[in-house]
Amino acid sequence: MKYVLFVCTHNAGRSQIAQALFERYAPEDVSAESAGSDPARRVWPAVIEVMQEVGIDLSANKPKRLTVEMQLHADWAVTMGCGDVCPYVPTRVDDWDIPDPAGRPIDEVREIRDTIDERVRELATNNIDAIRSDGTSHRWRLAKLLPQLIDEFGETRPPEVIRGCADRVLEQYDDVPVRTHIFTLAHKQTRECLREDTCALL
Repeated sequence: MKYVLFVCTHNAGRSQIAQALFERYAPEDVSAESAGSDPARRVWPAVIEVMQEVGIDLSANKPKRLTVEMQLHADWAVTMGCGDVCPYVPTRVDDWDIPDPAGRPIDEVREIRDTIDERVRELATNNIDAIRSDGTSHRWRLAKLLPQLIDEFGETRPPEVIRGCADRVLEQYDDVPVRTHIFTLAHKQTRECLREDTCALL
């Protein structure tokens, strides 16, 4: 499973629209999340209205705050018009300059919905193979894990063996939500592999 993360400021309009449309158009092996750096209390009413017009109900959705875990797990990310407010996402990032629908007339919110729809359709069709094959998030997790292992095993194991073992351990978690404790678990498993000579690369 691959994960696309849509980020805007409030997670009450643009990113909610994008997530819902992506889930409509994307294949089953690519999922979506959305979040905001400063989430609102609820999805904007006009956004709920224009999404109902295309058969999508966002009325029960709650804006979510962007977390470290979401950033770690994303295989592809899209930020939407939030400029410097949007936090760093350590993976492939597209920046869509789309206006915030908050407080805008319903006709303008429809235009924003349609613009996002067009962008999402393109992402969910033309870029699916790139999303599936992008290894940015995996490499970032690997880079986060390696320094401790090199400090401990650098004098007894070749660098390619340390990296290979860590890479194989991390692959076990590519299809599950990555939480900060996963790094602790992956570090422990790789240390055991290298210490006990159980890694297939040894």
